[in-house]
Amino acid sequence: MNFKQLEAFIRVAELQSFTRAAKQLYMSQPAISFQIKALEEDLSVTLLQRSERKVALTEAGRLLYPEAKQMLGHYNKIKAGLDALRGLKAGHMIIGASTIPGEYLLPGIIGSFRSKYPGVRVNLRIAGSGDVLKWLQERDIDLGVVGAIGEQDNVEFTKWLDDELVLVVPPGHRWSGKTIEISELLGEKLILREEGSGTRKSMFNILEGQGLSIGDLTVEMELGSTRSVISAVQAGMGIALVSNWAAADVIEAGKLGETKIKGINLTRSFFLARFHPGIANYATDAFVNMLKEYNGSCQ
Repeated sequence: MNFKQLEAFIRVAELQSFTRAAKQLYMSQPAISFQIKALEEDLSVTLLQRSERKVALTEAGRLLYPEAKQMLGHYNKIKAGLDALRGLKAGHMIIGASTIPGEYLLPGIIGSFRSKYPGVRVNLRIAGSGDVLKWLQERDIDLGVVGAIGEQDNVEFTKWLDDELVLVVPPGHRWSGKTIEISELLGEKLILREEGSGTRKSMFNILEGQGLSIGDLTVEMELGSTRSVISAVQAGMGIALVSNWAAADVIEAGKLGETKIKGINLTRSFFLARFHPGIANYATDAFVNMLKEYNGSCQ
């Protein structure tokens, strides 16, 4: 029995798939099957029941799983400690981020991290918050940075950075530079982000707090990125609530108008999300510490 076999077993057990486990471990499916078979032969038990649709743990597999995870966790902590002693000269980290932090905040921070730890490879994947949390649950990423807290029991959320939604309107719009009542939104065409977007969820939470729902609004279209929403507003297709991080430069350049909503707090937060209990990853810990320092500098 070795740790490579245990890691293969844990990934297949968690993902219920040899194919997905192989992809995550950068191995071929036959190699994963070989590792599991060798482990079963070494222990003289069957650990996994295989069917056409899914893979399930046997009674022996259920007994081994928590012990194997604990053993692998200890092993990775030892490796992480050695990486720390070497000044983190090697490692790999995959970050998943929703649109605003992924496009506007994290690239610069990742650049600083890579300057400090050039031996650590960093991959950044960008999608809506819902997709990011799905990746985290499936163990496809080490860290998520999202604009909304999900309901996943096995994901731990930590508040990172505040953001403010701003109401943007086409240049020359009658509301540009003015303050309106929230009820005035009902007569305008609204451009929304897609389902699963943290910005969309935060916007609805704010509006619902004021007694409005999506059914009260005139939704002109739903788009898959903040950039496309801003472009649609610039083209005069409607108005939108978007992140200040994304809109500030465009507003300053006069390519969009900004409108205040009277008596409404449009602040929302970004959150760091990690799988719990996760396998130790020193590079991720070091990056999270850098993010927290960035957060402190923005207070």
